[in-house]
Amino acid sequence: MALIRKKLKKVSVAQKPDFIAEMSHALENVDEIDSTLYPKYNVKRGLRNANGTGVVVGLTKIGNVVGYATDENKNKIAVEGELYYRGYNIKDLVNSYIKEDRFGFEEVTFLLNFGFLPTKEQLDEFCRLIGQRRDLPQGFARDMILTAPSSNLMNKIARSVLALYSYDDNPDDTSISNVLRQSIDLIGNFPAIIAYAYQAKQSFYANESMYLHYPIPELSTAENILRMLRPTGEFTDLEAKILDLCLILQCEHGGGNNSSFTTHLISSSGTDTYSAIAAAVGSLKGPKHGGANIAVINMLKDLRENVSDITNERQVDEYLLNVLKGKANDGTGLIYGVGHAIYTLSDPRAMLLKDMARKLAQQSGMEDEYNLCAYIEKRAPELYTAVTGVEKPMCANVDLYSGIVYRCLNIPSDVATPLFATARLSGWTAHRIEELITGKKLMRPAYICVQEHRDYVPLDER
Repeated sequence: MALIRKKLKKVSVAQKPDFIAEMSHALENVDEIDSTLYPKYNVKRGLRNANGTGVVVGLTKIGNVVGYATDENKNKIAVEGELYYRGYNIKDLVNSYIKEDRFGFEEVTFLLNFGFLPTKEQLDEFCRLIGQRRDLPQGFARDMILTAPSSNLMNKIARSVLALYSYDDNPDDTSISNVLRQSIDLIGNFPAIIAYAYQAKQSFYANESMYLHYPIPELSTAENILRMLRPTGEFTDLEAKILDLCLILQCEHGGGNNSSFTTHLISSSGTDTYSAIAAAVGSLKGPKHGGANIAVINMLKDLRENVSDITNERQVDEYLLNVLKGKANDGTGLIYGVGHAIYTLSDPRAMLLKDMARKLAQQSGMEDEYNLCAYIEKRAPELYTAVTGVEKPMCANVDLYSGIVYRCLNIPSDVATPLFATARLSGWTAHRIEELITGKKLMRPAYICVQEHRDYVPLDER
């Protein structure tokens, strides 16, 4: 199918050549707030307490993240990380699916949204409902995705979610039954949205052929994703099972993560499901949140391009030291994939994914890539201490090993964050329903204005 959208030249509005730059520089001074004012007014900047823990703004039954303990003085104590979905340990869930050799993402989605593990009959019916929603509305792919590609897939996903509002006969009804119906629709739709958005991007921006495959209702979410992303539509059972486990590990992380909190915040206003989920997608797009997995992939790519032998520890150390000093990669001084806002000694998701990554790398002939990630996990904390003089626990996070898994699966790097969104959608819908049922209060935090009062000056006197 040929894309009918044409590239349009931007029309420039007549303006002073350096006006925007001049105003931008002025704003940096105008909007600058003295950092000493935050502790003066007891402002929890970034909704963080002084010890780095999150400010408690709500209660949830959906997910629990355990990354540290606190002593009697509320100081953080490093502990092994744990993650619970509706009270079930993520390790128990993942290990059961591996042992039983079956797909688990749909069951976890059921658990998160309904609060209990389904019977076989309930799970079969839930999978059937999701399967019925695999196809996008008539004409949607053509009109909303293929003829209006985006260079960023997360942008296209957010726009697609918003556009689905217009295809819903009852979009603004926030009754739980209607929101559940909308949630299942979106969960079923997401694989096709991602696959078609990627194919359109490749055709429009990279001049490559498009390979459009219809979703198959009987296939799992992971199977449909691989089928629709790949030119031939072929995949192995092992590949699909590993992608399924990746989705399981990323679908929920407590109510305080930025995108889930966004879902609670937006939902508290009483708005529609499509607006709430599109806002969550926008949050996850940010490089400090879901976009961090792309940062890891880009860092490893930069390392391979600048280190002649990735098995040489001395050369890798030199690169990582330059990263920490802001002299390599993107200049931020951050080794991506190591360290987490909550986890201290370990990230349970990374531990489970690490084992899968090792097995997959061995089968794919990418042991050197896996060993590089394992070495970064080991050395990053030591090199951080050597550069900064600060010693603190820094565990590998889930993003460090997801990159190697996606490389082994031949999943394009710019699909990594959309896959994260596909997984996290299960948590977002659960959090939205929870907010509608138990929140019942518009979130309205306070800001203290520190701008002094000024007298108005007429235009001719300025």
